[in-house]
Amino acid sequence: MCLAAPTWAAKVLVWGDSLSAAYGLRAQEGWVALLATQLGAAHSVVNASQSGETTAGGLSRLPAALQQHRPDVVVLELGANDGLRGLPLDEMRSHLSQMIRLSQTAGARVLLVGMALPPNYGMAYTTAFSRVYADTVRQHRISFVPLLMAGFEADRRYFQADGLHPTAAAQGMMRDTVSKPLLPLLKTR
Repeated sequence: MCLAAPTWAAKVLVWGDSLSAAYGLRAQEGWVALLATQLGAAHSVVNASQSGETTAGGLSRLPAALQQHRPDVVVLELGANDGLRGLPLDEMRSHLSQMIRLSQTAGARVLLVGMALPPNYGMAYTTAFSRVYADTVRQHRISFVPLLMAGFEADRRYFQADGLHPTAAAQGMMRDTVSKPLLPLLKTR
């Protein structure tokens, strides 16, 4: 389903990790490709996501990508690999904030996509990890997807054998989760 044509054409840059890079799937099966199809020719979607990316890696690559693509909206989906590696959460918070500021300085609106960690990382760390996203959104007053895998996060049927990466069957739900807060950012400049 294509959405009605907007009054302007936006460029959306998706800046994420394997969850946005369609890990284990064909690229056209991933939620980002499904989002591009949903938006149709009205807007362009650039998927610059890289499997294994951390917030530090994303921060180091972002200035060149902003200059190259000149996005109107940046969908920032990073942090899962920081958490899975047990990296310091203060560094993750700082990296996310720096990427948000860089994007805004370049004239882009930002949609931050949150993650949750498996419970085996301990309640204190997983709670603090989730709080990084909520606190960052409050600090920068940006749009937010609290959980990319909302609605199926506990249903193993929607995950590949590794238990971390969603299957093709879950990608439409992920697209819908992101598109709800994204669409208002595309309506006007």
